[in-house]
Amino acid sequence: MEIRIPPLRERKEEILVLAQRFLARFNEQYRRNKELSPATTAKLLQYAWRGNVRELENMIRRLDVLHDAEEVFDHLVTRRQQIGWSPSSATSPSADSLRDIARRGAQEAERKALAEVLERVQWNRAEAARILKVSYKTLLNKISECQLKPRRPPHASLPSRVVAMTGDQSAASTPRARNSARSLRSPEPSI
Repeated sequence: MEIRIPPLRERKEEILVLAQRFLARFNEQYRRNKELSPATTAKLLQYAWRGNVRELENMIRRLDVLHDAEEVFDHLVTRRQQIGWSPSSATSPSADSLRDIARRGAQEAERKALAEVLERVQWNRAEAARILKVSYKTLLNKISECQLKPRRPPHASLPSRVVAMTGDQSAASTPRARNSARSLRSPEPSI
């Protein structure tokens, strides 16, 4: 005979009863007189409780002992809502495996590190490859994989003198750039 006890998230009516019982026990144990605020009570009912009763017990202990525990709990609930965790996604057969979660975390960390290095070296890919200790080709593949693009075109930061040397007259339209371009040309023979 099998007895199925539904998870705590499916027994919302028991959450507050258990929370009050745990709070009374921890108040006595730690010689405190804490009470749950209405906002925290509402959050307790919203929370998914993946760890069931044990997670609730640990959270009530934190709420009783720590001074900023209500803020921490509020942050935890908000964060779970932002990332879209829902009870159905945790129990469905298509839920991500630990390996998939680790792979996504590693890819995001790699993407962030790559972006930081590229910005630091102003998208000098050869320098970035040297810093990251990968081949130039690997770096290009990683940039493509991560779909990274410079915030501004790499040539936008070049001084107008260099642009003028390339012969692009549209870029050398300022008086200073025109003067610089003239000084870079070979002197004209005098007659």
